This record gives sequence, structure tokens and C-alpha cells, in this order.
Amino acid sequence: MFPLATGQFGGLPLMPVQAMTQQATRHARRVYVGGLSPTANEQSVATFFSQVMAAIGGNTAGPGDAVVNVYINHEKKFAFVEMRSVEEASNAMALDGIIFEGAPVKVRRPSDYNPSLAATLGPSQPSPNLNLAAVGLSPGSAGGLEGPDRIFVGGLPYYFTEAQIRELLESFGPLRGFDLVKDRETGNSKGYAFCIYQDLSVTDIACAALNGIKMGDKTLTVRRANQGATQPKPEQESILQHAQQQIALQRLMLQPQGVPTKVVCLTQAISEDDLRDDEEYGDIVEDMRQEGGKHGALVNVVIPRPNPNGESLPGVGKVFLEYSDVEGSRKAQAAMNGRRFGENQVIAVFYPENKFAQGEYDG
Repeated sequence: MFPLATGQFGGLPLMPVQAMTQQATRHARRVYVGGLSPTANEQSVATFFSQVMAAIGGNTAGPGDAVVNVYINHEKKFAFVEMRSVEEASNAMALDGIIFEGAPVKVRRPSDYNPSLAATLGPSQPSPNLNLAAVGLSPGSAGGLEGPDRIFVGGLPYYFTEAQIRELLESFGPLRGFDLVKDRETGNSKGYAFCIYQDLSVTDIACAALNGIKMGDKTLTVRRANQGATQPKPEQESILQHAQQQIALQRLMLQPQGVPTKVVCLTQAISEDDLRDDEEYGDIVEDMRQEGGKHGALVNVVIPRPNPNGESLPGVGKVFLEYSDVEGSRKAQAAMNGRRFGENQVIAVFYPENKFAQGEYDG
């Protein structure tokens, strides 16, 4: 624990009533900061957030440091940062994603945060007048993802890009905040996200339209993040129907493209450097043969290699799996698309049989 003003608050001795008030408001004055570097300590966290709050104009409780207390869990690499006021804690929520000691950190409400009670103590959203550009952030980022209208979007295929997911969600209107949750080590999607709409009245429409939709081999789970689904009101039905039509079109675009053939092409499964060593190349071919054979009768495995002189050829970095029938290739494409091989996330599409037969691998 790192109390910055032991036994005092704002330079004045804490009286019993003041101490009780501080205790009662603590849940609304603290923020959770996750993803800290191993070198972070109480002093460095306190100094950084006090300076950043001053830089964005987030200090509303007068002159001095915004941070009054920091507790760090070094093992789990997170901290609770206590601010002087409820309003300053809400302003700090806009700092989600800020770079601290070389890495972006998550800024969230702590688990004991009570939204209903906090609403009676002060603002629960960051001020719209914060100068976030002063610290390299932009408005409308994940920091705005608070409140009862926050939406959980689960069951996302891993190969969906952030832009594709946003496009799907924005069928219902512009987003005020969006956060695709990613693995901190690899940067890959974890398959779920949170969002909140600028027009909060479309929240239930979006949940009703998107929940249960099939995307590839996944089924979306879309609901309010802090409660069960609510059905849209009758007057919202026409908006819902229009949005569902848009979603149907987007689903076609988001599905892996190509008419089913006997040949499946994998991209992002291997790198060019993996193919230069003869022994390693042989191992890769055998691995792909075993993996591909799980889904059907495999006729051929083709993995183009660079020239001995190092010159890259068409198709290098791709893997082609030829099956005896379309049933086997369908199973392989569905199973491998979005799968991880090592650190890579694979995209699997059907490949024209005539091009494959002619050795044309640049399609």
C-alpha cells in the first residue's frame, strides 16, 4: 500500500466524518489498472497517473495530485489507483489503453464499483472536454464502455478483424465505444468484445438481432454486459427488421470466400523462413499431412518453397491440401479456418482445382 497523504487529505487532518465519507465513496474513487509492467511500483504509478490527469485537464478537485493512494498486486500485474474525487475517477476511465512504461494498460472500474450508488456521488462518465490528444489518446475509445447499456459480444470467430466486427455492429448506428479483447502476449483476438452505442435506444435492438447468429463455425452471444437480454419494444420492430437484412448481407461477406472444391488453401499457417531448411520443411509437410488427414482422404499436400537462391516464388507461405472428395475438403476448411498453428492464426479457403492442377499457386 502506498498512501500519498498518510492521515491527511488535501493537507488537512481527517476528521471522523470526513474519514467516513472517504470510506463510503472509495468504491467510486478507485480505478483498476491492469497489464502493468514488472518494473511498475506504487510511486511510478501514482506519479504517472497524476501527471496524465493534469495533462488532460482531468483534475477537478483543485490543485495538487489527483492520486491519493495506490495498491499493486505485483504477481497479477494490476493496481488499484485511488483518486481524490468521484469525478476525477470517472475522468481517469478515459485513459484506457494509455501507454505506461512501454505497454498499453487497461483502466476499468473495480469489482466493488456500485453504479447506482456512484451515480448519486458524482459524474459516472468522463468529461467530454478532456484533452485526450495531449497524451496520445482519442475520444470514444474503450474508456467510454461503462454503464447499463454496455453490450457483451461473444462467440466471435478468431479470424474476424476489428474492422469487420465494427462494421457488423454499426448496422444499428455509430458506436460510442468499442473494445475487442485481445491476448496481451500475442495480440490475437480472444473471441469476444464490448461495445456501447451513441444512441442508447438501439441497445436492445442490436442484442435481439445479433444474438444466436451463426458466423462460420461459431454462434454469437450478444447481450447487455450486466444483465439478461431485453426484447425490443414494438415501435422498434421496423428498425430491427432493416438491421437484420443488413446483417444477412454482411454475414455473406464475412464468411470465408470460395465455391467448395476438393482443394483447400491455408494462408498464415507458415512463414517463408520456415521453408528454407530441408529438414524443417519435411517436418512441416508431414505435420500438415497428419493434420489434414483428420478430416478426409488426403490425396496431396503441396507447400511451395523459395528458390535455393532465396528468391520468393508464387504461393510461398501457403499450404494446399487436395482431398479425394468435396466432403473431406469442406470438413477441413471448417475445422482449420481460424485455427492456430504455433503463433499463427490460419485462414482456410477453397482453391480452384484447375489452377491447382496446373501448378498455379498465386491465386
